[in-house]
Amino acid sequence: MTDATKQIKDTVTSNDVVLFMKGTKSMPQCGFSSRVAGVLNYMGVEFTDVNVLADDGIRQGIKDYSDWPTIPQLYVKGEFVGGCDIITEMTLSGELDTLFEQNGVTYDKDAAEKIREANG
Repeated sequence: MTDATKQIKDTVTSNDVVLFMKGTKSMPQCGFSSRVAGVLNYMGVEFTDVNVLADDGIRQGIKDYSDWPTIPQLYVKGEFVGGCDIITEMTLSGELDTLFEQNGVTYDKDAAEKIREANG
């Protein structure tokens, strides 16, 4: 296991919700990362952000770790959930709410409903 892999594993297993993204949750540096961080922020989800642009080892390592080629990547309770398109679909279908509920992750259900109403 490489240092990057160990660091990734430690991060996803010690935090309930982790977003590997380009930039940070307060300063996203790509539209897709911004969209996922925006959904999580709007829904009031406490999450750990990992800026892949700050570390090439992590940037490549996360793609190998999940066997998923793109950033952002969302993890809930150590499990890879998906990238921007998947998170967007899950938000609109209500699947993301269910995932958070099943894993004891606090979020604002009213905010989730507002996202669905705005995109319905």
